[in-house]
Amino acid sequence: MRIHSGISIDNKNYAKGDNVPWHKIYPFFLFHMLMFGGSGFLMAYGSKDVSALMLYLHGGFAVSIYLVFYLAIFGRDEVKWMFINGALGLLGIWSQIDWILSLFGRNIGDYPKYIHVIPFLYYILYTFLIRNAILDLAKAREDERRRRFVDNAYIVGSLTVYAVSYFLRK
Repeated sequence: MRIHSGISIDNKNYAKGDNVPWHKIYPFFLFHMLMFGGSGFLMAYGSKDVSALMLYLHGGFAVSIYLVFYLAIFGRDEVKWMFINGALGLLGIWSQIDWILSLFGRNIGDYPKYIHVIPFLYYILYTFLIRNAILDLAKAREDERRRRFVDNAYIVGSLTVYAVSYFLRK
Protein backbone atom coordinates (compact mmCIF):
# COMPACT_ATOMS: atom_id res chain seq x y z
CA MET A 1 0.00 0.00 0.00
CA ARG A 2 1.22 3.49 -0.83
CA ILE A 3 1.29 5.79 2.21
CA HIS A 4 0.39 9.46 2.13
CA SER A 5 2.86 10.81 4.67
CA GLY A 6 6.17 9.84 6.24
CA ILE A 7 6.00 7.21 8.97
CA SER A 8 8.35 4.97 10.94
CA ILE A 9 7.48 1.27 11.36
CA ASP A 10 9.76 -1.17 13.20
CA ASN A 11 12.57 1.42 13.21
CA LYS A 12 12.37 1.74 9.42
CA ASN A 13 11.44 5.08 7.92
CA TYR A 14 9.01 5.24 5.03
CA ALA A 15 8.64 8.45 3.04
CA LYS A 16 5.47 9.87 1.55
CA GLY A 17 4.54 7.76 -1.48
CA ASP A 18 6.51 4.69 -0.40
CA ASN A 19 4.89 1.28 -0.62
CA VAL A 20 4.52 -0.41 2.75
CA PRO A 21 3.67 -4.14 2.90
CA TRP A 22 0.11 -4.69 4.14
CA HIS A 23 1.34 -6.95 6.96
CA LYS A 24 3.21 -3.98 8.47
CA ILE A 25 -0.06 -2.05 8.89
CA TYR A 26 -3.21 -4.12 9.20
CA PRO A 27 -2.45 -6.81 11.82
CA PHE A 28 -1.18 -4.19 14.27
CA PHE A 29 -4.04 -1.73 13.77
CA LEU A 30 -6.79 -4.37 13.60
CA PHE A 31 -5.65 -5.88 16.90
CA HIS A 32 -4.90 -2.53 18.55
CA MET A 33 -8.23 -1.01 17.51
CA LEU A 34 -10.12 -4.13 18.61
CA MET A 35 -8.59 -3.76 22.09
CA PHE A 36 -9.18 0.00 22.38
CA GLY A 37 -12.59 -0.23 20.71
CA GLY A 38 -13.54 -3.11 22.98
CA SER A 39 -12.48 -1.19 26.07
CA GLY A 40 -14.41 1.87 24.85
CA PHE A 41 -17.44 -0.33 24.24
CA LEU A 42 -17.18 -1.83 27.74
CA MET A 43 -16.71 1.60 29.28
CA ALA A 44 -19.78 2.93 27.48
CA TYR A 45 -22.09 -0.04 27.96
CA GLY A 46 -20.56 -2.34 30.56
CA SER A 47 -20.90 -0.34 33.72
CA LYS A 48 -22.80 2.63 35.02
CA ASP A 49 -19.73 3.47 37.14
CA VAL A 50 -17.74 4.94 34.24
CA SER A 51 -18.41 8.62 33.77
CA ALA A 52 -19.09 10.12 30.37
CA LEU A 53 -16.05 12.36 30.95
CA MET A 54 -13.76 9.32 31.35
CA LEU A 55 -15.32 7.71 28.29
CA TYR A 56 -14.69 10.85 26.22
CA LEU A 57 -11.13 11.29 27.54
CA HIS A 58 -10.18 7.65 26.89
CA GLY A 59 -11.96 7.39 23.56
CA GLY A 60 -11.23 10.91 22.37
CA PHE A 61 -7.50 10.47 22.94
CA ALA A 62 -7.42 7.12 21.12
CA VAL A 63 -9.59 8.30 18.21
CA SER A 64 -7.38 11.39 17.79
CA ILE A 65 -4.23 9.26 17.65
CA TYR A 66 -5.80 6.85 15.16
CA LEU A 67 -6.83 9.78 12.96
CA VAL A 68 -3.22 11.00 12.83
CA PHE A 69 -2.11 7.55 11.66
CA TYR A 70 -5.02 7.21 9.23
CA LEU A 71 -4.19 10.56 7.64
CA ALA A 72 -0.53 9.55 7.31
CA ILE A 73 -1.29 6.11 5.92
CA PHE A 74 -4.46 6.53 3.86
CA GLY A 75 -4.54 10.26 3.09
CA ARG A 76 -7.01 13.09 3.60
CA ASP A 77 -9.43 12.06 0.84
CA GLU A 78 -9.87 8.50 2.17
CA VAL A 79 -10.37 9.77 5.73
CA LYS A 80 -12.95 12.30 4.46
CA TRP A 81 -14.85 9.43 2.82
CA MET A 82 -14.59 7.40 6.01
CA PHE A 83 -16.60 10.07 7.82
CA ILE A 84 -19.05 10.52 4.95
CA ASN A 85 -19.71 6.77 4.83
CA GLY A 86 -19.90 6.64 8.62
CA ALA A 87 -22.54 9.36 8.65
CA LEU A 88 -24.49 7.55 5.95
CA GLY A 89 -24.25 4.29 7.87
CA LEU A 90 -25.40 5.55 11.27
CA LEU A 91 -28.62 3.55 11.14
CA GLY A 92 -26.70 0.41 10.26
CA ILE A 93 -24.23 1.04 13.07
CA TRP A 94 -27.15 1.72 15.41
CA SER A 95 -28.74 -1.64 14.55
CA GLN A 96 -25.47 -3.55 14.93
CA ILE A 97 -24.59 -2.03 18.30
CA ASP A 98 -28.17 -2.60 19.44
CA TRP A 99 -27.85 -6.25 18.39
CA ILE A 100 -24.50 -6.62 20.23
CA LEU A 101 -26.02 -5.07 23.36
CA SER A 102 -29.01 -7.43 23.07
CA LEU A 103 -26.58 -10.34 23.54
CA PHE A 104 -26.02 -8.94 27.05
CA GLY A 105 -29.70 -8.27 27.76
CA ARG A 106 -29.41 -4.56 27.03
CA ASN A 107 -30.88 -2.14 24.53
CA ILE A 108 -29.26 0.82 22.81
CA GLY A 109 -32.14 2.99 24.01
CA ASP A 110 -31.14 2.26 27.63
CA TYR A 111 -28.29 4.76 27.28
CA PRO A 112 -28.25 8.50 26.60
CA LYS A 113 -27.33 9.40 23.01
CA TYR A 114 -24.06 11.09 24.02
CA ILE A 115 -22.76 7.75 25.34
CA HIS A 116 -22.87 6.30 21.80
CA VAL A 117 -20.44 8.82 20.27
CA ILE A 118 -17.22 6.98 21.17
CA PRO A 119 -18.42 3.44 20.33
CA PHE A 120 -19.79 4.76 17.01
CA LEU A 121 -16.48 6.46 16.20
CA TYR A 122 -14.57 3.27 17.00
CA TYR A 123 -16.97 1.32 14.80
CA ILE A 124 -16.44 3.74 11.90
CA LEU A 125 -12.65 3.63 12.31
CA TYR A 126 -12.61 -0.18 12.53
CA THR A 127 -14.82 -0.81 9.51
CA PHE A 128 -12.75 1.71 7.53
CA LEU A 129 -9.65 -0.29 8.41
CA ILE A 130 -11.32 -3.56 7.40
CA ARG A 131 -12.35 -2.12 4.01
CA ASN A 132 -8.84 -0.88 3.31
CA ALA A 133 -7.35 -4.22 4.35
CA ILE A 134 -9.70 -5.99 1.92
CA LEU A 135 -8.71 -3.56 -0.86
CA ASP A 136 -5.02 -4.25 -0.27
CA LEU A 137 -5.34 -8.01 0.24
CA ALA A 138 -7.35 -8.25 -3.00
CA LYS A 139 -4.73 -6.06 -4.72
CA ALA A 140 -7.64 -3.83 -5.75
CA ARG A 141 -6.28 -0.42 -4.80
CA GLU A 142 -4.61 0.16 -8.19
CA ASP A 143 -6.86 -2.07 -10.32
CA GLU A 144 -10.09 -0.19 -11.09
CA ARG A 145 -12.06 -3.31 -12.08
CA ARG A 146 -11.09 -5.15 -8.88
CA ARG A 147 -11.70 -2.04 -6.81
CA ARG A 148 -15.26 -1.70 -8.13
CA PHE A 149 -15.87 -5.39 -7.37
CA VAL A 150 -14.45 -5.08 -3.84
CA ASP A 151 -16.39 -1.85 -3.19
CA ASN A 152 -19.65 -3.41 -4.39
CA ALA A 153 -19.03 -6.62 -2.43
CA TYR A 154 -18.24 -4.55 0.66
CA ILE A 155 -21.48 -2.57 0.31
CA VAL A 156 -23.56 -5.73 -0.21
CA GLY A 157 -21.77 -7.45 2.69
CA SER A 158 -22.30 -4.45 4.98
CA LEU A 159 -25.98 -4.16 4.09
CA THR A 160 -26.38 -7.89 4.68
CA VAL A 161 -24.75 -7.66 8.11
CA TYR A 162 -26.91 -4.61 8.94
CA ALA A 163 -30.10 -6.41 7.87
CA VAL A 164 -29.20 -9.63 9.71
CA SER A 165 -28.36 -7.75 12.92
CA TYR A 166 -31.59 -5.72 12.60
CA PHE A 167 -33.77 -8.80 12.12
CA LEU A 168 -31.96 -10.81 14.80
CA ARG A 169 -32.89 -8.07 17.24
CA LYS A 170 -36.58 -8.07 16.27
